[in-house]
Amino acid sequence: MGGINASQISAMLAQIRSVSAQIQPPALSSVVPAASTTNDPAAIGGTSGSFADALKTSLAAVNASQQQADALGNRFATGDNSVSLSQTMIAMQKANINFQEAVQVRDRLVSAYTTIMNMQV
Repeated sequence: MGGINASQISAMLAQIRSVSAQIQPPALSSVVPAASTTNDPAAIGGTSGSFADALKTSLAAVNASQQQADALGNRFATGDNSVSLSQTMIAMQKANINFQEAVQVRDRLVSAYTTIMNMQV
């Protein structure tokens, strides 16, 4: 079973954008939790950023956490006394959790795409 390549992802994003342009978005008050105190639309899912930008930012954060965990692991393995085993293991677990979260988001995106593609118009 082959993986999804960049052209398939681009095509999927283009289809999602075209469908979302046809659908009236819900009122912002129904999207924002009542306890939210921020006024930044990007922080609360507003229209200042696109889904692709949010996805890129999220993947960059996952990559950064994995690189930090790898760097700490290398420093600990080479005998750097400023890095403890617990600090290294915590960074590795955080990177693992971030990666698992990204995999779950990807799986849900593929599932949503499949559902949308199977809808009869």
